[in-house]
Amino acid sequence: MAGMKTKSIGLTLGLFFVAAAVYASPHMGTWKLNEAKSKLGAGAPKNNTVVYAASGDSIKVTVDGTDADGKPAHSEWTGKFDGKDYRVTGDSTANMRSYKQIDDRTLELTNKKDGKVTSTGKISVSADGKTRTVTLSGTNAKGEKIEGVGIYDKQ
Repeated sequence: MAGMKTKSIGLTLGLFFVAAAVYASPHMGTWKLNEAKSKLGAGAPKNNTVVYAASGDSIKVTVDGTDADGKPAHSEWTGKFDGKDYRVTGDSTANMRSYKQIDDRTLELTNKKDGKVTSTGKISVSADGKTRTVTLSGTNAKGEKIEGVGIYDKQ
């Protein structure tokens, strides 16, 4: 009986540490676009608010902003920072997205539509955890090349 109890405690602790690792990511929380500091190219979508939240043992990323035409846009992605593709909904340029953890504060991002890469980027959180920088390049829904650097403030 003692063996079962030990395994149960070990499993519970293991799940706790997985959850703690998700919650401890500096990317977690609500980020608002700082337009004055950002350099968003013409034809690029504008992500005004980005929220990273725990969803079970995964992470849910919710984005609200405007598309290339200035119309409201809302997308959602749930997955892990493991470099694998997970479905994204509401993004006119992608139906799959992957995030790959590079180091404690940096992620690589890849968006794909129907198996074809549409954009790639790098997301970094500052050492003080107050600023998030997103560098993105690719093509928009119209097939036009886009590049930009978005600077976000932690809320």
